[in-house]
Amino acid sequence: MKGFDVGDFLDALVNPFLLTGALVTAGLTVAALAGGFLGGLLLALLRSAKHPAASRVAQGYIWFFRGTPLLIQMVMIYSGLPQLGIKFSVITSVIVALVLNEAAYMAEIIRGGFLAIPVGQSDAAKALGLSRLQVLRKVLLPQATRIILPAIGNSVNGLLKATSIASVISMEELMRRSEMVMQVKFDVLEVFAAAAVDYLVLTTLWDQVQRRLERRFNRSTLPDAKAAVAPALEQAIQPR
Repeated sequence: MKGFDVGDFLDALVNPFLLTGALVTAGLTVAALAGGFLGGLLLALLRSAKHPAASRVAQGYIWFFRGTPLLIQMVMIYSGLPQLGIKFSVITSVIVALVLNEAAYMAEIIRGGFLAIPVGQSDAAKALGLSRLQVLRKVLLPQATRIILPAIGNSVNGLLKATSIASVISMEELMRRSEMVMQVKFDVLEVFAAAAVDYLVLTTLWDQVQRRLERRFNRSTLPDAKAAVAPALEQAIQPR
């Protein structure tokens, strides 16, 4: 019985075909994170809206995409939508599925960050005459970002590994390319061990990025938010 071949493992580790797959995986993760964050922000705002219909739509979206497997969502988009006359390429289907799924999870993370901010800060900013968009940009988002960064870090790690599901619809990311190499060389253990190392490298790199972001946001007490709220607080404590 063949054991673990270190030479084959090292060859797989530097295989350009697999390394390109790792870059594709990283690209899919970045695209899904960017789209998911924007979608999650919109959903979080709708979820917290005073209008019942808007809030229910957001709740329904989150309920569906968090309650069904990403694999089913991806297959429905790639293989199911063509029955309705809507056809996407493989890469578009993967990105759409990842963004839609990630947005549902990101919405609850962002909403939790907003709920952690004292209501008085928004009221003080509005008392200064700031618009809703300015309150969101200068007061809520900076503070919420600092609060939700650890949760976003966990979400990104999960998202990076979830891209492997795209191999089911023949997206040539790291997992799919590992399968292709394995079918040619039959080095199952060595090839997938190399793929595991690639995933570990990607998650470790993200961990370093997250640490830098956390240090940056925790370096101060968010001067933009303080600048927006402080005048109102000073006015509030002045004797009448």
